[in-house]
Parts: sequence; C-alpha cells; structure tokens
Amino acid sequence: MRVAGVEKVTRERNNRSRTPMGVDSAPSPGVGFADTRTAALTDGDVIARVRAGERGLFELLMRRHNRRLYRTARAIVQDEVEVEDVLQQSYLNAFLHLDQFEARSRLSTWLTRIVINEASARRRRSIRTGSIRHRGGSQRDLSALAATQPSPEHQAYAGELQRLLERAVDSLPEGYRLVFVLRDVEGLSTTETASSLGLGDNVVKTRLHRARAMLRRKVGRIGAVAAGAFEFRAPRCDRTVNSVLGLIARS
Repeated sequence: MRVAGVEKVTRERNNRSRTPMGVDSAPSPGVGFADTRTAALTDGDVIARVRAGERGLFELLMRRHNRRLYRTARAIVQDEVEVEDVLQQSYLNAFLHLDQFEARSRLSTWLTRIVINEASARRRRSIRTGSIRHRGGSQRDLSALAATQPSPEHQAYAGELQRLLERAVDSLPEGYRLVFVLRDVEGLSTTETASSLGLGDNVVKTRLHRARAMLRRKVGRIGAVAAGAFEFRAPRCDRTVNSVLGLIARS
C-alpha cells in the first residue's frame, strides 16, 4: 500500500545528517524535518494530521519521544537487542491505536504506558522460557569498581562513573529501577512518573529514596552523571524510526 507522505519524508531524511533526539515538549534540531513549521507543531497538531492521513509525520512523534521510551524499555528488559524490538512494536501499537489517545494525559505518558506493557509482557515470556539475559554486573563486581580509587585523570573522566552507574542501575529491583530511570535519568516529575507507572506519588517517592540509597552504597555520588545514563544514540534512533516507518507503510 502506498502511504501518503512517507516517500517524501524518506527522501528528505536521506539527504540530511542526524543528531540525537530532543525531548517531549519540542523537537530537536536533528528531528529530521526540513520544514521548520512542521517541526514546530505540537504533539496534538501532529496527531491530528497523522489521523487525517499524513502518516509520515509519525516520524516526528517518534523522534521527540525516542529517548524516554528507550530508557523506559531498557529499565525493564535490560537487553539492547530486545529493547529495539520493544520500541518498534510499541510504536506500531501506538500508531494503530492513535485514535484511542485522549488529550486528558500527555502523549509521552500514553506512549510510556504502551512501552511498559510491551516490555513487561516480553520480560514475562522470557522468564517463562528461561531465555532472559541480564546485563547488570554482579554485586561483587560493582563493589570492586566502586571501591577503586581512580587517578586524578580518571576522576575527571565522567564516562567511567557513568558506566559504573549504569551497571548499578541494572542491578536494582525492577520497580526501583523504573522509578529511578524516569525520575533521575529522564527527569520526570514525581506526578508524571506516578501517572506513567500507575502508582501513587508517595510510592514513587519511597522507591526513589530507596533506589538512590542502594546506588550510593555502590557508586557514591550519582547526581552529576545520572542524566547522561542510557543514551539513545542517533544511529539507533534512525534504525528504529526507519523500521517503524516501513511497518507503517505496509499496514
């Protein structure tokens, strides 16, 4: 089936370089659309136009929300290959049910719930089949790394601490890990985190407090590098977006 707008978007995308994605409220300069008037559209405007037949504009929504949704999926399945599958299926589910989205909540919250459902279902299947792969380091490995006293040169290299933090986050229980990723890594408010996870504000606060305490015991200071953890780089962003657009074109 020929999909209106997809061919044009694909031609434009192939003629441009990529930069990492933006965040929820506005597209980044690397969003992939040359028309700045299109890039300035709100999520609600884009949804209306996609529903009206401009399916190619769904790319704009993916690039706005890719980073948060990747981090959310990654906090559950903890497997890089599986994460991309979760994102692709979640976006396809969202596209096919876009008429069910109601503006009473933010689109980012709605998408996050879809990703959580998809990732959780895959994790349950993996546990049943015994195929689950956990990427986090052991407690002994994490403790050894945390206890290492790096040289001044290494102290200045924040990437080492960031990798250590990511391994420590992977070792958290899932409920704490999700809250920490959404609150301290992605920077959501307590209320939006609670809404995304279907929890109360007090539960989110309690889990975040406990997650931070666990992490500090393993890595010490965490605030300076948390926001840079689990980045979704441009090549993976492009791969995910292109795969989903291909699925949409065949739907």
